[in-house]
Amino acid sequence: MNLLSRDKQIEVIAALTEGVGIRATARLTGVNRETVGKLALQVGKGCAELHDRRVVGIRVARIELDEVWSFVGKKQKRVERHEAFAKGDQYVFTALASTQKAIISYRIGKRDGANTDDFVQDLRGRVLGAPEISTDGWPSYKLSVRDAFRNSAHGVIVKTLAVTDLRKDAARRYSPCEVVAVSREAVAGVPAEISTSYVERSNLTVRMASRRFTRLTNGFSKKLENHAAAVSLFVAHYNFCRVHEALTPNTRHQTTPAMAIGITDHVWSVGELLDAALAIAPPAPTETAPERRRRFRVIEGGKAGV
Repeated sequence: MNLLSRDKQIEVIAALTEGVGIRATARLTGVNRETVGKLALQVGKGCAELHDRRVVGIRVARIELDEVWSFVGKKQKRVERHEAFAKGDQYVFTALASTQKAIISYRIGKRDGANTDDFVQDLRGRVLGAPEISTDGWPSYKLSVRDAFRNSAHGVIVKTLAVTDLRKDAARRYSPCEVVAVSREAVAGVPAEISTSYVERSNLTVRMASRRFTRLTNGFSKKLENHAAAVSLFVAHYNFCRVHEALTPNTRHQTTPAMAIGITDHVWSVGELLDAALAIAPPAPTETAPERRRRFRVIEGGKAGV
C-alpha cells in the first residue's frame, strides 16, 4: 500500500465510493486485490476518526433514525454460536438530519437494545439543544431516546406491509411488499412531523454507493472490521464530498451535507478526504515473516536430519 502513488490511491478510493467492489477495483486500476483491501481498511479507519473529530457540536431541528440490514461472512441462519458477534446480521444504525441531509451518527452491530442505546447516546453527544426525533417502530428506541433526549419531541411511525406468499410469483419475490397501513404515535412532546422518509431514502444511497450492501451478490463483507471501515468511508464521502441535489438548487452553489451543518466551507475532493483520513488513521499493524519451521525426517539408525 505504501508503494502506491497518491494518484493511484485516489483512483482506488474513488472507485470504491462509487459502488465498485474490491475485485473490480483491482481490475480497473491495475492494483493488487490485497493492496486495495488494505488501503480501503486503512482509509476507512481514518474516516471513522475523522467523523468523530469533525461531526460534533451540531445544531439541527429534526433528526430521523433508522437501520439498514446487511450481513457479514454468512447469512444469520448459518451462524454458529461462537460466531454470533462477528458474523451474520449486522445492522447499520443511521441518524440523518432531515433538512441538511447529513449523517450525524452511525453504528454497526446487532439489532438489539444495547447497540440501540449506544447509538442514541453517541448521537446525543454530537448534537446541541433538543431536536425533534422520528423513529420507526423498533421498541428499543423509546427507552433510549427518552433517556438521552429528555426535552425532545419524539414520534414513532409504523408501516404495515402486505403479507403475500412470494413463492407463487417469482417475478415479485425480491420486490418490496406493499404498504397497506401507516400509523403515527407521539411518544414525547408534540412532534411537528413524524416521518422517516429521508433516512429510508438514504438507505438506498448506502446500497448504491457501497458494493458490500448490494443484494444477491457475493460482494458482501467477509470480516466485520472491513465492513465497519467500508461504512465509515461511505459516511465520510457522503458528508464531505458528495454534492446533494436537494441542497443544490442550481449548479452555482454546490452544497454537501457537511457544508449544510456548518463543519466545512467547501466541497471536498477525494484526494482531500484521503489525505485527511490517512493523517489520523491508526497505524497499520506491521507483519513479520513467520519463523520457518524446521522439518525433520527420520533416517536410518534413528537419527533425525533436516
